[in-house]
Amino acid sequence: MTLLISLYLFALGLACGSFFNVVALRVPLGQSVVRPPSACPHCGHRLAARELVPVLSYALSRGRCRSCAAPVSPLYPAGELAAALLFVWAYLRFGLTAQGLIGLLLASLAVIVTVSDIRYMRIPNAVLLAFLPPLLLLRLLEPDGRSYAEYALGAIAGGGVLLLIALLSRGGMGMGDVKLLALLGLALGWKGALLTLLLGSFAGTAAGLVLLLRRRSKLRQPMPFGPFLMLGALIAYGYGDALIGSYLQLFK
Repeated sequence: MTLLISLYLFALGLACGSFFNVVALRVPLGQSVVRPPSACPHCGHRLAARELVPVLSYALSRGRCRSCAAPVSPLYPAGELAAALLFVWAYLRFGLTAQGLIGLLLASLAVIVTVSDIRYMRIPNAVLLAFLPPLLLLRLLEPDGRSYAEYALGAIAGGGVLLLIALLSRGGMGMGDVKLLALLGLALGWKGALLTLLLGSFAGTAAGLVLLLRRRSKLRQPMPFGPFLMLGALIAYGYGDALIGSYLQLFK
């Protein structure tokens, strides 16, 4: 049964990932996610059904438009595959539970935020507002043994810390990141929010150093922070208690 559910969620993740790409690429531009139908951004060729199969269509076309042979961004299959793998991870980690549903929501948010922030350096308010009601409702129904105050404090602490950093950095931190961490704090609690920021900062710093060493980035070149925050959030949500417990053991 576990294998069947995992396969189903993998397929569902691929399909949802395709839609998440549309949301991430259109919403920041103020465009509808329904119309117009998907088309090649280079020649305007409307994509047929066979060209819309997640991951497979990209692989069969060798990453190029069938009409004009222009390269297709690898963000498309990457978003689809990431959603599929994260959906399966959420199920295997939490099962068919409220915690698992929160994991699916965080996985979905991670894909949308990552694609949008990489492409436009923006995290749309509309996306964050869309995820707020279901995350809030699930936390009210399933506080996971914590008090509601801890989650409220998570939103305040998460958004507050990044807001302070944004003010001190004078534009070095976007307000989208501030709002994102506030939303994540609501889902993870204050400990999870702070762990998310710590892990995200480490991951972002490491990625920045790698790009600098490979001479693909300049020292003051802006870098999207949303993807690293979402990576930190997924790790904190899935393994935060164990990580914090292991860290505290070092002082005993």
